[in-house]
Amino acid sequence: MTTTFDDMVNETLINLSGYTLQQDRSTYLASPITTTTSSSATPLIISLGATDSIGKGIIEIDEELLWIDTYDRIANTATVAPYGRGYHGTTAATHSADVKVSISPTFPRFSIKRAINDTIKALSSVIYSVKTTTFVFNPAINTYAFNNLGIKNILSIHWQSIGPSKEWVPVRHWDFDPIADSTAFGANAQTITLSDSIVAGRTVKVMYAGNATPFDTNSDDYVTQTGMPDSTKDLVILGASYRLLSVLDPARASMVSPQADETDSKRPYGSSGTAVKQIYALYQQRLQEETRQQQQNFPTKVHYSRR
Repeated sequence: MTTTFDDMVNETLINLSGYTLQQDRSTYLASPITTTTSSSATPLIISLGATDSIGKGIIEIDEELLWIDTYDRIANTATVAPYGRGYHGTTAATHSADVKVSISPTFPRFSIKRAINDTIKALSSVIYSVKTTTFVFNPAINTYAFNNLGIKNILSIHWQSIGPSKEWVPVRHWDFDPIADSTAFGANAQTITLSDSIVAGRTVKVMYAGNATPFDTNSDDYVTQTGMPDSTKDLVILGASYRLLSVLDPARASMVSPQADETDSKRPYGSSGTAVKQIYALYQQRLQEETRQQQQNFPTKVHYSRR
């Protein structure tokens, strides 16, 4: 079963709702939004299923944040400010009728997606993406260039022998240059110099460690896009969760009125730190487990840089 970027966002959102014990208020679009602008001359007026929870502030439709300037509880409409489309760096888009409208969401989907991708990028320093590339061996050439592959480390090199066995013979003597001369080999080039005796015309396979690739679209499959093992999905969700929960207390730092103190009496300032520490501890535990598993699956291969 594949897991898409959208699935990862939904699972992270479920985990976060369990820690915050807060359910965002919501309604729905009564009619579609067909424009991506809201000027002062012709402001966008949104028709909603209900406005009893609507106020001046942020709403979320699909993955776009909008700033509501005014609202009409009789007509069940809300007017978007001229600066309100694509608020906080989100992308202004059209929206269909009946889609969910979240009111002042605690964790916007845009923020969750960014936290997931930030976690994937951070994991690349510890857990690598295993990738392969091939080339045809030419006995007149001993140095081969790879451009824009982002090779962090060479895991193994094999060449396919002649005969019905189709054996992949390990290459024992090779050198890797992570920053090759751009004049000789082109921009962003990395090279491998082979010293073993390989039959001409045979395919050489290079298995290497690379950085995990963050998601681009909601339909991207986790394993295919990132290149990381399927077992690391929960690790990414834990990493995104602790990143998002860590900002809850600073967001409440300005609440110093008596009313705010009364409201927060059951959830004192700093309480989210306990949840963050718990999730971070789980994250570190899973990170160590995945690191050990990857080391077992891809042990360091002995090779010689020269004969």
